[in-house]
Amino acid sequence: MTPPQTSTFLHGNGLLAAAALAVLLLIYLIAVRKLNPFVTLTVVSLGLGAVAGIPLKALVKAFEAGVGNTLGHIALLIALGTMLGKMMAESGGAERIARTLVATFGERRAHWAMMLIAFIVGLPVFFEVGFVLLIPLAFNIARRTGTPILMVGLPMAAGLSVVHGLVPPHPAALLAVTAYHADIGRTIVYALLVGLPTAAIAGPIFAKLITRYVSADLEHPLARQFLEADDPSRELPGFGITLFTILLPVLLMLLGSWADVLAAPGSPANNVLALLGNSVMAVLLATLLSFYTFGARRGFSRDTVLAFSNDCLAPTATVVLVIGAGGGFGRILIDSGISDAAIAATQSAHLSPLLFGWLVAALLRIATGSATVAMGTACSIVAPIAAAAGNTVHPELMVLATGAGSLILSHVNDGGFWMVKEFFNMSVTQTLKTWTVLETLISVVALLLTLGLSVIV
Repeated sequence: MTPPQTSTFLHGNGLLAAAALAVLLLIYLIAVRKLNPFVTLTVVSLGLGAVAGIPLKALVKAFEAGVGNTLGHIALLIALGTMLGKMMAESGGAERIARTLVATFGERRAHWAMMLIAFIVGLPVFFEVGFVLLIPLAFNIARRTGTPILMVGLPMAAGLSVVHGLVPPHPAALLAVTAYHADIGRTIVYALLVGLPTAAIAGPIFAKLITRYVSADLEHPLARQFLEADDPSRELPGFGITLFTILLPVLLMLLGSWADVLAAPGSPANNVLALLGNSVMAVLLATLLSFYTFGARRGFSRDTVLAFSNDCLAPTATVVLVIGAGGGFGRILIDSGISDAAIAATQSAHLSPLLFGWLVAALLRIATGSATVAMGTACSIVAPIAAAAGNTVHPELMVLATGAGSLILSHVNDGGFWMVKEFFNMSVTQTLKTWTVLETLISVVALLLTLGLSVIV
């Protein structure tokens, strides 16, 4: 869809001021006035678009395009991932992994275990995919150890988020590797040097601090469908088959990312590998496998499996609608020219390529809500500037700086914000205090470590 032509009565700082006021209004209406988030996002998005000058005839279409583009990917993943999580929970698979992790790492270090698992699982998958795959484990580990859900859930979210922005072969990071012509091997090494301590600070360490002030209730519809009756005598599925089922999407997506290496591009084998590696297809195949490994193999009838897969979808309706509306809000920000205004505000600043890459990605992230969009767009803007700088900056570090900027200040226009809010049953204010601060910590700490690394390498 071609962005509509906007009028000129608002431009530059006026657009930025309108966007800032819209975000503040969203927070006030949802957090203070307790209005429905989906309806509020829709109304404020359309109002912002009208004020910013999007033609009224194109206004609703722009919002619909944002909703459709967001839900076209995320809705399928949430539905399939929720079914997979439900099957794992009902079969006892989540309890099996929870028991094994607790036995291996100890109850006091369960939050560190979740961070590391999320770091590994998140490598080839988008944040939303990894989140819905791992959220049943977080719920069960929290209950089994008597740990606050945020103590386990925030480290999980931190691990997923860090690899999303920094570590190849994650698709978002690969965008930057290509744009900056970076060496992928060195990028991975540098990303691990920066990413692991960043995830530790923003995950387990921050979670231990913030849970003193913010708590979330584990007893709510989304959590209950993943929680099993705690029966020590219950026969559970094997750890190996449980882990294989839940990691099958990860394995398939890794396979897909290597399609051009394993088979000639354009060949039938390459096309099959690319299809299997598609995130929706990968989660679909894992869900189908779970109907056997967690269903038929555990003695559940077809009717029971059908009931599980149907019943678990109802609580996701609110999540899906709110995430879609957040995507619509992000599209309004783009089509109104607010994103361009944010970039233009930095054009006259004389910054190092690393800082400039971080800042452009950060502004795009705040404006659009999408880390992937922010990273991809920032790379196209900053890459020529970095190339002109010659050998004064390593392209691998440009990948990390841009990725760090793309993760900052997740707020109400980010689908991940609403996913974290709904699954952890928090208010908007609580989500800002936890998830938004966590994302900003990741961004700032990763930037500082990247700047430090630039002095050494």
